[in-house]
Amino acid sequence: MSDTGSAIRIGLFGAAPDTSNMGVSALFASTVEGITRFIPGARFSVFDNELGKRTQTHHFSEGVHIDVEHIGIRAGHRYYLHENLVTISALSRLGALGAAFNSVIRDIDRFDVILDISGGDSFSDIYGAKRFLSVVRPKLIALKRKIPLILLPQTYGPYADPKFSAVANRAVQGADMAWARDPNSFDILKSMLGPHFDPEKHRSGVDFAFALGTRKADDLIGPVLARLISERQNEAPIVGLNVSGLIYNNPQAAYSQYGFKANYREIIHGFSNWLMRETDAKLVLIPHVMSDSQYIESDFAACIKTAAYLPEEHSQRVFVSPNTLDQNQVKWLISNMDWFCGTRMHSTIAALSRGVPTAAIAYSDKTKGVFETCGQAKEVYDPRTLDARAIIDGLKTSFLQRQATAERLTNILPSINALVDDQLQVITRKIAHFSRLKN
Repeated sequence: MSDTGSAIRIGLFGAAPDTSNMGVSALFASTVEGITRFIPGARFSVFDNELGKRTQTHHFSEGVHIDVEHIGIRAGHRYYLHENLVTISALSRLGALGAAFNSVIRDIDRFDVILDISGGDSFSDIYGAKRFLSVVRPKLIALKRKIPLILLPQTYGPYADPKFSAVANRAVQGADMAWARDPNSFDILKSMLGPHFDPEKHRSGVDFAFALGTRKADDLIGPVLARLISERQNEAPIVGLNVSGLIYNNPQAAYSQYGFKANYREIIHGFSNWLMRETDAKLVLIPHVMSDSQYIESDFAACIKTAAYLPEEHSQRVFVSPNTLDQNQVKWLISNMDWFCGTRMHSTIAALSRGVPTAAIAYSDKTKGVFETCGQAKEVYDPRTLDARAIIDGLKTSFLQRQATAERLTNILPSINALVDDQLQVITRKIAHFSRLKN
């Protein structure tokens, strides 16, 4: 496939690498690195939240450097900007005239194919109309410009508003290929397609982040933790805990927006206290949204607060990972844990994909779908249905039974990795096919 690679131009929507969310960054990195592995000469353009067009060299896995073009595209009311999404959407209907007026449309017209991953789980209207429109418009623009569109593995729905549901169905039915990232999402995808379902075009796969590589970050995490990871001089386990700032920093939202029955802070504090009091484990608090601590959704802020809550006598056994790690580096850190618990779904994928026994405090069915794919559904604890005590007890059991879980993961991961490679090969063959048609 490499003989045609130099001619292939790929646009990527829904994976902007300039957010602080390492889950979205993981989708960006795993898409670019994974597809480039099969099409070495592919030229990627990723749509981000900045202005203008720039080229940046990205460092992904160890030794992997790839130049990626960045093209700004954003919502908002400054309709005079070439990057304005509403303006691009309107002009995309006008054929050659639209391209004459807008530089972003001219860039889009040059692509052999457009890939869209919707941030993994944002193709829904549950986050509001504005968010839905910002996610669906790029798909509709691709269809209007008659550029082949591939929807990469993601979740679909739910759609509360029938009007938005109809728009989402139109986008999915117009795509040249669409993937779901778990069996439940695949059922939803099939219902959206109705009579348009085609098993050759519409597939069930796994989250692209399973393919994400790692890159060492021992120079960034502090000498004590780096030495602890590299030397492993004692038998004390190293436990990783991802604390979601979205919930921890805004407790009321857990009840009013997400329907929590359990108190999230009580879960985090109670389990961490038990770990310090009843075991000799080292605790590494690992953010997966790396925004500044003043930001309401900052995992970093939540991790700092959790560390401060724990008794001073345990401070030498508690570490907070810095918010300067990128997606490959934080996966490297997580992969060095003996057991991991996360609330951000992609933090748990980082662990599962490296064979780390993993539990999730999850309030979305998307996490359960990922864990079911790995045969680990019983390791998901939902604060919408369980109280804090039940979740803490479940996490204790999960930690204590980590060796058995690791063995189960070791047995199932080869089939998951084979599925990851298979879906990459199917997608890259489709991309190469579109390139030959255009050229």
